[in-house]
Amino acid sequence: MNFDVIVVGGSFAGLSAALQLGRARRTVLVIDAGQRRNRFASASHGFLGRDGAAPGEIIAEAASQLARYVTVATLKGSASKVGRTEAGFYVETHNDTFHGKRLILAGGVVDVLPDIPGLAERWGSSIFHCPYCHGYELERGPIGVLAVGAISMHHAMMLPDWGPTTLLINDSFVPDEAQLSALARRGASVEEERVQRIFGERPTVELANGRMIEFAGIFTASRTIGGPLTEQLGCDLKDGPVGKFIGVDEQQQTSVPGVFACGDVARAAGSIALAVSDGSMAGVAAHRSLIF
Repeated sequence: MNFDVIVVGGSFAGLSAALQLGRARRTVLVIDAGQRRNRFASASHGFLGRDGAAPGEIIAEAASQLARYVTVATLKGSASKVGRTEAGFYVETHNDTFHGKRLILAGGVVDVLPDIPGLAERWGSSIFHCPYCHGYELERGPIGVLAVGAISMHHAMMLPDWGPTTLLINDSFVPDEAQLSALARRGASVEEERVQRIFGERPTVELANGRMIEFAGIFTASRTIGGPLTEQLGCDLKDGPVGKFIGVDEQQQTSVPGVFACGDVARAAGSIALAVSDGSMAGVAAHRSLIF
């Protein structure tokens, strides 16, 4: 089947892109496997007009609104292979091949979490990565920052605005004197004992020496991995603090003509608000590229 634009990824960025194209009466196919990055979170914050709403509720409403546009089709599935054709691009799923004049990559990233017992089970409920998304609800309670490297200094310097903060070094790096002084000025403490496990409804850290520290919430940085389609297309990548992401210009255009990217796959750090914004720009830019 042939479309003006194929959007790979139907979360916040992908649906936002498809909405602009549907309103331009262009034929669009959205391919989505239903694995939103924030599927573990019960509430989303910082998105104007929907602050505190469940992410799944926002997506369901967005999908319902998008379904009103007769030129937009959706497919539940995964894109396994992409490539160029004379007329544009092809996208293969497990049982079909689709063709589009333009391609928008909005498939997001996968979080690779620190390998600590009890962490994965609490990801999105009491262990987080974004202070702006989850810090306020901790009500100025004690906050832990589980270090994964020097990048965790960024978390530890920010989080005292949301509550008393402890940086759990966990053998991941050694702060120098300047970093220790900066943390002290922010009122953050440093715990050097290695973390053995995390347990409890209020996340409690058990240290190697047997001590327990209870927190209102814990923040850590995951390592992010994008999908294989970027490599298949040859899009240029940029190095971010926790993983590579697709390089785009102000129009969300990648280094490959006709291929746009939006959402977490094309941003070093993201949120629903930023994903929707980037998706809107990608949809508009893809539409304009079909004209000019």
